[in-house]
Amino acid sequence: MVAETRRELPPDGALPGGLVMEAKSDGFRALLFARPDGVLVQSRQGADLTSAFPDIVAAATALDLVLDGELVVPAHGRLDFGELQRRARRRGRSAAQAATEFPAYLIAFDVLEADGEELLARPYQYPRAVLEERFARGDLTAPFTLCPNTTDRATAQEWLDPAWGSVGIEGVMVKGLGQPYLPGKRAWIKVRSHVSSEAVLAGITGSLAEPQTLLLGRYDTAGGLHLIARTSPLRTAERHEIAQRVSPGGPDHPWHGRRFSAGWGTRGELKFHPVRPELVVEFVADTSVDAGRYRHPVRYHRLRDDVTPEQVPTFDR
Repeated sequence: MVAETRRELPPDGALPGGLVMEAKSDGFRALLFARPDGVLVQSRQGADLTSAFPDIVAAATALDLVLDGELVVPAHGRLDFGELQRRARRRGRSAAQAATEFPAYLIAFDVLEADGEELLARPYQYPRAVLEERFARGDLTAPFTLCPNTTDRATAQEWLDPAWGSVGIEGVMVKGLGQPYLPGKRAWIKVRSHVSSEAVLAGITGSLAEPQTLLLGRYDTAGGLHLIARTSPLRTAERHEIAQRVSPGGPDHPWHGRRFSAGWGTRGELKFHPVRPELVVEFVADTSVDAGRYRHPVRYHRLRDDVTPEQVPTFDR
């Protein structure tokens, strides 16, 4: 079961039975099949992650449950998506070593099967009670942890504070208390926490006359310009505004001859035009940042003529 993204919490009657909100952690969505005949850890896309997470597997061998949750790796003072990605790529002895250095946790928010009984048709409240009971009686302990939830809008609004984003809570999942689990359906609601910031406009996709998206950068302390974000597609008025202000970048542009990925985790090459890094853009983004780069497209807000490129935040890996 998946979610559609919205910018704010929905009204109280938006989902069956009233709303319940869960803290959304920055990790990999995963299903854990823990049955007497073996354990399987599966990604949202159906990839087998079992051999990459031997610590999760070892803790699940005595269970008879199917859990839905978020795989996370706490490191460097937050839930670290980069370390989680590195763990997901390792196998064999390397995976075992990684499990010791950077242990993973599964934040469970749903139980789909318990002791052979399928719970998909039950409303949210029933499997949640089963899940809470398994934690209360000690069947589920570390590396499993119970996802926090609340029916209080004020508490959920606090979880949307960007301060939580800095430690790896990227927003809120909204579900219906009377809602069953609907595999493949986009019937939950996801609200991400957002922040605004500034960066240097250093490249565009499309053409100089008709920009489609913007490539934003920040300088490090040594003067190197790093790509930190790409915007979502511009609206018509924004394209016209940018086209009137940008100038092509020459051979001395920091990104002249550089190649960038067309998307996070893809191998396709992004076709772009360097532009003179003299304009500053204010943008709105969620709090998913890895090694100084925003993982999801950011939203263009405006040009900041009152800010110079030297005044934008410094690149911080």
